[in-house]
Amino acid sequence: MILKKLTSIWGRSVKRIIKSQQSKNLKLVKSMLAIPAGKAKRRVTKLLPKPVTAKASEKAHDVSTTAPGKWLKSTYTSPLIDGVRTCSRMSYWLYLPDRETRTPLPMVVMLHGCAQSATQFAQGTRMNLLAEQQGFAVLYPQQSATPDPSRCWRWYKRTVQQGGGEVRSIVAIIENTIQKHEIDPSRIYVAGLSAGAAMAHIVALNHPHLIAAVGLHSGTVFGAADSRMEAYSVMQNGAGDALKTAIRHATSKFELFQIMPAILIHGQQDGIVRPINLLHLTRQFRELNRLSGSKDAPLLVKEGRKPGGPRTGNAYSTSEYFIGNKPILKICEIQQLDHAWSGGDASVRFHEGKGPDAGKMMWDFFAKHRREAGTSASAV
Repeated sequence: MILKKLTSIWGRSVKRIIKSQQSKNLKLVKSMLAIPAGKAKRRVTKLLPKPVTAKASEKAHDVSTTAPGKWLKSTYTSPLIDGVRTCSRMSYWLYLPDRETRTPLPMVVMLHGCAQSATQFAQGTRMNLLAEQQGFAVLYPQQSATPDPSRCWRWYKRTVQQGGGEVRSIVAIIENTIQKHEIDPSRIYVAGLSAGAAMAHIVALNHPHLIAAVGLHSGTVFGAADSRMEAYSVMQNGAGDALKTAIRHATSKFELFQIMPAILIHGQQDGIVRPINLLHLTRQFRELNRLSGSKDAPLLVKEGRKPGGPRTGNAYSTSEYFIGNKPILKICEIQQLDHAWSGGDASVRFHEGKGPDAGKMMWDFFAKHRREAGTSASAV
């Protein structure tokens, strides 16, 4: 009876989406949901995004034609924990810029979205080109197709939100990369798109002494889902009652959680992860970073607007929150953007060619922050 009821609810939800969203959005939504057993599964299977094979993902990005640095592929195998591996194998790629200096590099960890591979994300965001220009390394962990054929990070699972599952593997890959290469451990940043943004948020909250700042593009609010069905509701409706309590619960494991600088980017036309998530994420990060202001310590907020045009791309507005002269939170709303990375390679799915350049915007924000020993983060 319960399965039939869930199937009925799921079916009605999908019908509403079919009427209100474009077919490309529908495919991504369905890839992020559990497909009920039986006839419903057979009816929608042909609409799901095709799983990304390892062979196809490696062909998607030829770094030799785009950036002159090193493009290194590796595989991480997680250790047994209580006789079980949380994520048996995880492939990842590392971009190291071509340089003569031996100064340790900052590193940006990039987490792809659903129905994407790590290499497609590298090509679509053009992050390696930016890394070459600005002098930082880029790490691209790739979700295995075993837990999800569309390579969706399982951000909606409570165990993952608490730091288990793929989070352990991602953090282990970061730590291994720091040990093997000349990486500055005080300047590690994590960013992602869609499900990757949700996972980036989870990594940052569970490891504030490792991550100096976080960037979320088209991401969902934290901690409001504990199943695929609830994930769909969050994507469409935001956090609900879990808006503040989820953040408080996540940070309660630390004696002192100082700050987690964040940049949030979202398209106002996004029908997959609706813009209400940006509003709720802003509230969550204001709660997390205690950006309330007072008479003794007034909160400085800077607002900005950029008109659209042939050269500048889509119109957008920004809001920046400061503590003293420290930029702690930046929000960017892009008027005509749907569910896609802004200012990327439009030939790659879920990337918009028009600006603003989300990658550059994130790096400009990240470059102002570093993690000091024993603290969660501090402004440079």
